[in-house]
Amino acid sequence: MIISDKWNDYEILDMANGEKLERWGNIVLIRPDPQIIWKDKSKPALWKKANAHYHRSKSGGGEWEYIKNVPKAWQIKYKDLTFNLKPMGFKHTGLFPEQAVNWDFMMRKIKDAKRPIKVLNLFAYTGGATVACAAAGASVCHVDSSKGMTAWAKENVASSGLADRPIRFIIDDVIKFVQREIRRGNKYDAVVMDPPSYGRGANGEVWNIEESLYMLVELCTQILSGEPLFFLINSYTTGLSPTILANVLKMTIKKKGKVTCGEVGLPMKDSEMILPCGIFGRWESI
Repeated sequence: MIISDKWNDYEILDMANGEKLERWGNIVLIRPDPQIIWKDKSKPALWKKANAHYHRSKSGGGEWEYIKNVPKAWQIKYKDLTFNLKPMGFKHTGLFPEQAVNWDFMMRKIKDAKRPIKVLNLFAYTGGATVACAAAGASVCHVDSSKGMTAWAKENVASSGLADRPIRFIIDDVIKFVQREIRRGNKYDAVVMDPPSYGRGANGEVWNIEESLYMLVELCTQILSGEPLFFLINSYTTGLSPTILANVLKMTIKKKGKVTCGEVGLPMKDSEMILPCGIFGRWESI
């Protein structure tokens, strides 16, 4: 497991009863997490400090209960990166803090390359990886099917002082975009993707990770440059093993390098407990 433990503006304060108590800057939230199956709270008094509580509905979805003042949007920083947050309809805030450990990996690889690096970020969401790679000096192509998430990503780029960096924002179905890049002959030194379990593209295209992931990775290998730097796959799909991601990378990337895989986790403050938060598989040059 790789652990995202370099945050100052984010921390898990406690975990119990299928929920986590988190601090996002000066805002404390309670959000559900199915991994938290134990009952006992370690710090019961802290739960009274929550600004908002997301209650999941038995019929699906849920809603926020605002206990104390919560701004419509606020910012937190990770090192020199700045991200804009807001409570969303399905418990999210627009940022997955566990991914900071992957941002560090990508930034280190880009800086150590000491050459121009082109990164393709697929299913790019609100642009955490886009911001990190651009901050490290790479040019980035950011692809997502959602106009709203792409606009949010642009805000994160601007808030991090990176608006003048070479970043292309593309609203499109990722498979169709990669197919066009193959025909155009465009190449990238690094690929990062965070595919959903299920989803729809910009024009209603259906995505199913079990049926589509291998094909997409195969397509992406056709747009890798002659000296690729890394290929990173993140997943939150329940039941998908990190070893599967490693196997996909080993079978598709025919370049000399190293493949690693595992879980991504977040530590709980003042505790030895770690919350697992998805999986990763990555190929990197050596």
